[in-house]
Amino acid sequence: MLPHRPLPPELPAAFTVAEAHRLGVGRGRLRGSDLERPFHGVRARGTTGVSTSDPADDLRTDLRRLAQAYATRMQPQEFFSHRTAATLWEIPLPALSDVVLDVSVLRPGRAPRSVGVRGHQAHPRLVRVTDHNGFKLSSPASTWASLGPMLHPYDLVAAGDAIVCQRASAGGNGFSRAPLATVDQLRAAVDAGRRPGVGALQDALGRIRPGSWSRLETWVRLILVDAGLPEPALNYDAYDDAGNFLGCIDLAYPELKIAIEYEGAHHWRTAEQFHRDIDRLNRLVEAGWRIVRLTGSHVFSTPSEVVRRVTVARAQCGATA
Repeated sequence: MLPHRPLPPELPAAFTVAEAHRLGVGRGRLRGSDLERPFHGVRARGTTGVSTSDPADDLRTDLRRLAQAYATRMQPQEFFSHRTAATLWEIPLPALSDVVLDVSVLRPGRAPRSVGVRGHQAHPRLVRVTDHNGFKLSSPASTWASLGPMLHPYDLVAAGDAIVCQRASAGGNGFSRAPLATVDQLRAAVDAGRRPGVGALQDALGRIRPGSWSRLETWVRLILVDAGLPEPALNYDAYDDAGNFLGCIDLAYPELKIAIEYEGAHHWRTAEQFHRDIDRLNRLVEAGWRIVRLTGSHVFSTPSEVVRRVTVARAQCGATA
């Protein structure tokens, strides 16, 4: 098979047929097997077939690529919303079950209908539309408020945690990131008017914390608090008696020197990360910290085991309650 003729470099990863024609690309080239046809009148450069070790990451990548393709034909009144907007804002959600785009219009406009699209109507009072990385989408606060009827209560809090998170670590292991919105902005979105899931949103508002760096940390915190245990500190920077930085702990009871650590796939992706985590945990143990190690299976499948392990650690470290 002869190699495909290169496309003009001006064409992005996804483009309209009309745009390609303007640059001199013929119909035959647009029928090439190296081009995908995600929507009528749209072409996208094919992927190399490379995937990550995490199927959930692959689905999120596929959704972003589909959003890029749809954006080339998006009507002026349309914008991405709900789960799609959350994915584009990198707000953590449970694994996607399908690759379908949530696309909204403001009332009285008609919700879009297309293969691969889930159309919505939104009341103008309940949503603010903005631009982010080339996408037209609902604002972080509006996006969060739209998820009220869709998510588990803990995931609704986790999404809020991610939105208000300002990530940084005194030891230099975290990275700086400004929050996408404030709790006050989330509250304003909830209070903008009647909407589905308003009760769940109001319950979640009081449980949102700015110090959580991951969905799993939020789940562990809420599991422990709902079991009657004290609320742990989030991403706690630990130091030894001489003032040397030991490491940033996922969740901690500093007064008892208990560190609660989530062991996820990201810890094993590189040898450097693996060794860094081993060294960090060893420094904590040498300084007298008790380590409680958890996995996603504990958190999502056997939360009672999360409570049991932390309760045992607290008792052994002298907790009275």
